[in-house]
Amino acid sequence: MVLTNAWILYAVLGALVVAIVVGVLLGLRGRGTGSSAAGAPISRAERIRALPAFRRAVRRRQAALAGIVALGILAVALGGVVAARPVAQRTIQPVSTNRDIMLCLDVSGSMTDVDKEIVSIFDKLADGFKGERIGLTIFNSSAVQVFPLTDDYAFIQDHLRSLMKGFDYSTTVPEQWVGTMNGVGASLIGDGLASCVLRFDHADQQRARSIILATDNELNGSPIVTLAEAADYAASKKIRIYTINPVDGVDLPNSKTLADAATTTGGKAYALRATTTVSDIITEVQKQEASQLKGQSTVIWTDVPQLWIAALIVLALGFVVLLWRVRL
Repeated sequence: MVLTNAWILYAVLGALVVAIVVGVLLGLRGRGTGSSAAGAPISRAERIRALPAFRRAVRRRQAALAGIVALGILAVALGGVVAARPVAQRTIQPVSTNRDIMLCLDVSGSMTDVDKEIVSIFDKLADGFKGERIGLTIFNSSAVQVFPLTDDYAFIQDHLRSLMKGFDYSTTVPEQWVGTMNGVGASLIGDGLASCVLRFDHADQQRARSIILATDNELNGSPIVTLAEAADYAASKKIRIYTINPVDGVDLPNSKTLADAATTTGGKAYALRATTTVSDIITEVQKQEASQLKGQSTVIWTDVPQLWIAALIVLALGFVVLLWRVRL
């Protein structure tokens, strides 16, 4: 425990010492004058003082008066402690127990008609997850991180809805175009998936990690990394891939390649418009064991006057009771 305003306690104790010294001096002075003051003279008073009952009564009164003085001194001292504001130090290290999920969205031309629908799916997924950290990366010929892994769900949904407005093409440069067309070609799915794998932090920790990849798998160019190679890389990092395919069943070869990539990592493939896609993905992700991520330690100072106030109340009650008993 530490006193925030220790000088208040020192001032109270100093005043208390001065009061005690003054009281003692006044008492000695009164005794020295030999003033038996105002009482009426009583014949043979020494006989009364010699009575055992009288002596016991005097001792009880002296003890009560001493108790009143002691309780008063302690009460003043405790009042000084409370006024000095006692605080205690506590170290908190926040621990988040969750999973990491990277949303990975293909924003190439072939996905134009469905991207807004997919982002709405991502928004529903964010509503369904509780405590998981979620990030978003979009890609075409190059990849851009929209927001990193975070468990601030208001922040996540603000960015998802802002991105959704970009697909209305109501601005000169839609948000999904910025930074995603810096490479050669278009819809480089392997490169985009590899970029999403690299967005996970705390690589030295064992954590449950998943990628939700939304793409039609229509490659247009020469990627540095193929889809299969990117899937193998994700599997080596123990990252599961869940794919959302807007043309599932229409273009079978591309759909099969995409499903195989998900299966390689222990994940699954889903169709965009399947009625249970959102709930199924949430269930599959949450089947993975959550890991703990320790945050930065923080020192917090909290007021702890409770014990001192309780003791002060008890002493004050005792003080009042003794006053009443002694009839002061």
